[in-house]
Amino acid sequence: MSTTPHVEDLLRELAPQVLGVLVRRFGDFDLAEDAVQDALLAATTQWATDGLPGNPRGWLIQVAQRRMADAVRAEVARRRRETTDFVRAVPVTVSGRDDTLDMYFLCCHPDLPPAGAIALTLRAVGGLSTAEIAAAFLVPEATMAQRISRAKKRLSESARPFADGAHDSSRLGAVLQVLYVIFTEGHTSSSGAGIRRGDLAAEAIRLTRALHALLPEHLEVTGLLALMLLTDARRAARSGPHGELVPLHEQDRSRWDRAQITEGLRLLTATMPAGLTGQYQLQAAVAGLHAQAARVEDTDWARIAALYTLIERRNPNPMVTLNRAVATAMLHGPAAGLTLIDTVAEPLARSHRLAAVRGHLYEMTGDTAAAVAQYRLAAKQTASVPERDYLLLRAARLRTGPAAHVDTAQPR
Repeated sequence: MSTTPHVEDLLRELAPQVLGVLVRRFGDFDLAEDAVQDALLAATTQWATDGLPGNPRGWLIQVAQRRMADAVRAEVARRRRETTDFVRAVPVTVSGRDDTLDMYFLCCHPDLPPAGAIALTLRAVGGLSTAEIAAAFLVPEATMAQRISRAKKRLSESARPFADGAHDSSRLGAVLQVLYVIFTEGHTSSSGAGIRRGDLAAEAIRLTRALHALLPEHLEVTGLLALMLLTDARRAARSGPHGELVPLHEQDRSRWDRAQITEGLRLLTATMPAGLTGQYQLQAAVAGLHAQAARVEDTDWARIAALYTLIERRNPNPMVTLNRAVATAMLHGPAAGLTLIDTVAEPLARSHRLAAVRGHLYEMTGDTAAAVAQYRLAAKQTASVPERDYLLLRAARLRTGPAAHVDTAQPR
């Protein structure tokens, strides 16, 4: 019997909390991760038959601990020191505190290079697949798998690497990047039949709200929350009646969540007295300009281009340059945008967004053949069904349809 959506959502919410409890107590990440997966599998079977236990979190912890104890007993010679800890009973009544945020800090371990810590956290706690993480960082899946494997191995060589660090402020930057990547994957899914994964986007916003409650004066925490809210406010307008993708320039802006936009703008405004210096603040400012444009024609492309220039200076990134190329095309024409795109063609060669934006800009120039070729290339490169269908439709209609407004490469 399959689990209900309610149970699936509950298991997704509880999994990182249970993992956090186990790794803090016992210090073995790999063993804890395997045990939690076994406990989740047991829950999907048993809860479907017997119903939810009175304390689902405590139930999962007990089952996962038993799995860990079984594994430890099979490796007594190598893990004798940990065995005594693992076989102790865990009380059924456990703290109601949400351990998920702590787990993000614990995984962003200072013994790891930032890229490894972020990748490991996204895989183990964030719920992203290796392929999704690789797509986010523009590297092959095999490369990302090796990065995660090295991070796990390095932690396994440390003495109780998860014993502390849940409140280590030096790890905050990595945690923010993890939350940003999870939200981005949730807002615009890189694969599958849906445009978005609402569970991931909602969880990223929830955790960022929790972090903001802890650090209300931190500019980048506030900026990231503002960015998420301003971007997520468009969700209702991003798909049509059959789930088809609706790009930003075609969206019905009356369907945007005005209350969420107001909250995002309020948060962004609160960061401005100190100056717009952080990358999430700056990206939120871009999202805010889109949100405040009543019509696509009202978009302040000059300010958007200037903001992307600031982001690029602070954190050089080919995807940021691609976004700046879009704004440049809207200000100075598609030829200027295409010239700028050429500067990041190599690092973005694996991303369908490069070909998609090129297709839009070639369409603006009237070069139909080049536009069709780029749309088809982008459709071939993307693993997202709605994006593939949208790109193929653009290519098919190009010869008879009117010239389109260029869309941004950022999440729609």
